[in-house]
This record gives sequence, C-alpha cells and structure tokens, in this order.
Amino acid sequence: MIRRQFLKRAAGALAAAGLPLPLLAFAAPSARLGPPQPFDFAALKGQARALAERAYVARNATLPAPVAAMDWDQYQSIRFQRDHALWGADDGKFLAQFFHLGLFFKSAVRMYEVADGQAREIGYDPTMFDRRRSGLDGKPLPADLGFAGFRLNTRRDPDRDFAAFLGASYFRAVGGEGQYGQSARGLAIDTGTGRPEEFPDFTAFWLERPAPGSDTLIVYALLDSPSIAGAYRFAITPGEVLLMDIDCALYPRKTIERMGLGPCTSMYQVGENDRRMDWDWRPEIHDTDGLAMWTGRGEWIWRPLCNPERLRFNMFADENPRGFGLLQRDRNFDHYQDDGVFYEKRPCLWVEPKQAWGAGSVQLVEIPTVDESFDNIVAFWNPREKPQPGQELLYGYRLYWGAQPPATPPLARCVATRTGLGGRIGFKRDYFSWRFAVDFAGGRLAELAKRNASVEPVVQIGRGGRLETVSCRPLHEIGGYRAMFDAVPPDDSTEQIDLRLFLRDASGALSETWLYQWSPPSKSERRLY
Repeated sequence: MIRRQFLKRAAGALAAAGLPLPLLAFAAPSARLGPPQPFDFAALKGQARALAERAYVARNATLPAPVAAMDWDQYQSIRFQRDHALWGADDGKFLAQFFHLGLFFKSAVRMYEVADGQAREIGYDPTMFDRRRSGLDGKPLPADLGFAGFRLNTRRDPDRDFAAFLGASYFRAVGGEGQYGQSARGLAIDTGTGRPEEFPDFTAFWLERPAPGSDTLIVYALLDSPSIAGAYRFAITPGEVLLMDIDCALYPRKTIERMGLGPCTSMYQVGENDRRMDWDWRPEIHDTDGLAMWTGRGEWIWRPLCNPERLRFNMFADENPRGFGLLQRDRNFDHYQDDGVFYEKRPCLWVEPKQAWGAGSVQLVEIPTVDESFDNIVAFWNPREKPQPGQELLYGYRLYWGAQPPATPPLARCVATRTGLGGRIGFKRDYFSWRFAVDFAGGRLAELAKRNASVEPVVQIGRGGRLETVSCRPLHEIGGYRAMFDAVPPDDSTEQIDLRLFLRDASGALSETWLYQWSPPSKSERRLY
C-alpha cells in the first residue's frame, strides 16, 4: 500500500482550527504562465476519451540525481514561498500552493489556472520554494522540473490546508476540526484481487480562479492508467463538514476486473474490538473504526474494522446505494491518549451517489499491518458490470469530510464493540468461546433505558457456530443498551465466522445492523485460563 507519509508534509501544517487569522498580504506570483487555451469540462472529457483510444504511456518517474538523493528530513525542509501562492494578489477567499518533487513523488503533474474559460499552464519556478535546508540550493536542476501536487488554503489561514492532492490520484481534506486522516482516491483498480493493484494517476490539474465572494473552489483533473483514462470535476466547499461535489467521466482501455468508485483509504492497527497488534502504549490506533452503509433498501449497516492476520475481503451486495463511508465514531481522547496526531479528531468520509449507481457492491479490503505508517483499509463501490473498452461511464457523487457524516441512522447506532474470552466468571471453562459486548445508543434507546424496558438482541451466527449467554440490558452511562453474547466455534478451524446483530422490541427494529467477521484462533492459541 502507498505509505501514509505521502501526505504528512501537508498534514503537519494542520492543527485544530482556531480563531480566524488576519488577512495577509501577498505579492503577485512569479509563476510563468503559458499561452491561453479554451477550456471547459466538456473539452477535458474529450481529452480523456482521446487519451483512452491510444496506448498507455507511462510517465517519467526518474528524478534528477540531487532531487532523488534527498532523504525524508531534507524533503520535509522544502517550503513553498507564500508570496508566490496562486491567487495571492486577488480578492478571493482561496489560495493554492504547490508541492515540490522528491522522495516518493517522482512524476510531475501539469498545473493550469483557468479564468474566463481560458486555461494557462503554470510553469515551475525554483524561486517558489525555500530549498536552503534541502541541499538542492546551487545544484543544477531542469528549468521545467514541475510540481508533485498542490494544497488549498483560505486566504485567512495560509498555514493550514483544507485539502491536498499529492501522489497518484490520492487526495485528503479536513472538516472543522482541522485534522487530516484518511485519504480518498480518484479510482481504485484491482484492489484486493490477488494481482498487483493498479494506481491511476492524476496527471494534470486545472484550478479555476474563484470569484471574489465564492465559497466554492473548482478543480479539474485528468486521470490516466494502463486500464483507463478519465476526467474529473471537483467543487470543493470547506466548512465544519467539507463538501466535495464530484463528477467524472471514465473511458476504459480494456476490461477491468474490479473497478472501485469513491475509494476511501484508511488505517486500522488496534482498537477495542481487535487487540492483535496491541504492543503500543496507546490503547487504540486508527484513523477510522468502522464501515457504515445505507443500502438502497434503506437498511443501515455498521461493520467494525479489524487488523486481520491475513488479507480479508468482504463484499456487500446492493443496488442503488444511498451512501457509505469509513467513519471515526469514537471521538474520545481518553480512548487513544495520543497528543501528537489526535486520532479522535480524524475526519469521517461519507460517499453519497448523486444518481442511481445500479447493481454492485460495497467492497471492503482489510490488510494486515504491524504499525500505523501504512494504510491498510480500503472501501469502495464496485459496479456489477465490468467496465469495457470503448465505453463512456458517467458518475456523480459527493464526499463529506468531518466529525460526523451528513446522513445518520434514525435508529440507534453502534458506538462500541468489545471482545474477550467468553465463559462464566468463577466457573471452570471446558471449551473455548469468545465474548462480544456491543453498545448501542440513539434513537428510542435513551427513553427505553430510563424505564429499564425489555429490548431483544437478535443475533445470528454462521458456519455452524453456537451462541451462548445472549443478553441485552440498559447502559445508563451512554443512554443506550449493551448486547452481549458468547460465540462458540464449531471446530478447531480458523475459518471466518459471520455474525449479525440488531436490537428490537414489539414495535420493530430499534438499531442499525451490526455485522462482524470473526476468525477464531488456532487450537494451540485457544487458552482457557
């Protein structure tokens, strides 16, 4: 997987949002602008279609020797000069600043400014960057070295970006808490198939000069890879929940076995339900703790994330999904104790289709990881019909980045999943079982808990497993209920066992549906204590 450090330079500039800073003065940028050419989204789609009709040509990934020789600290030391920010001399609310090539970022992306229907290419200029501590000063470099990507700021706060595009087709954004976390991608190709994953690139960006009073910034991107080309339009509106309104046109070069739309990429090392990698002093380490889905039939599903021993792939069939996303529901600092990267402030990312996406599935890939430096979680929508060469595939969707997604279940939602050894305390264990304690809050549960009303947990277990000690009782500390049960595996196998749970009373369902994939330990690891 692509290393999480890809965007740490951008992330490092972010802190919790504070009071607005005073407006700063900027000099006119010294960027060398190319000749104007007509531009709009229709023309970009035509460019992508023409690109797909030609054989794929890989981009140059060879850096000049002095740039390639930089280590992490040297690359981190390069700073963009704020007085060269795009639109710095304008009256608008936004600024764009560029990333230097180096380290993991070896292929230049072409950058354009769009104004009044005309696009002009932005030429690289070494004076845009402070490179004194990087070792690049005085070294001969190409005059057209180019950029690795860009980040977006408000004019009031040029230090803290609200979005960054850097590396392949990766990008990230923040909500009101001002903390980077998981990433999104333009497209995922063959993720979790067993064959090498393909990472499409954004090879060029067009940044549209915003009107002085506009709260929304428009970015266009050209995508290219061996399997597909595409044109993207991002309408980005920062706020407490940042909104990216996205339209894309995709043109396959060949049949694609697994294409992922709206891919969310995150990290999960250890949490309350999975302590396999709990050697760290911090109780929990994750950008997100679960996959939420709102199906086309209206069902709400919550699937807690895991750090599995082996790659784990799950497919949730659906038709015309209403939304899905990787969420960080647990926002309690005490559960993480990390005062450096603040996992409790990491944004949720919710994907909302703008039109019917037809039949397909939300797919979740969980990859083993030994530490937090690797993204090991991917979730995306996979259309049932495989893309074919010569097609034009048009999709529209919205991405919401923030502490809470814009769509939430009207029923109670799962707020915690905890696991541990099963059995009755004080009694000798004769066989292995595993306990699940699942907390729900919201909906009608607070009112029911006040009355200590009876709530039924509906639990299902797969692969011949057995359920024991099933219970559900009020949990007044959260204004909700806790469901508990022991799962007993049918044999000594480590094969996955599927679990399903929701709460109900005489009136019907009270909670969203909790899904879990449990892999029992091997026979030698089933300690009964």
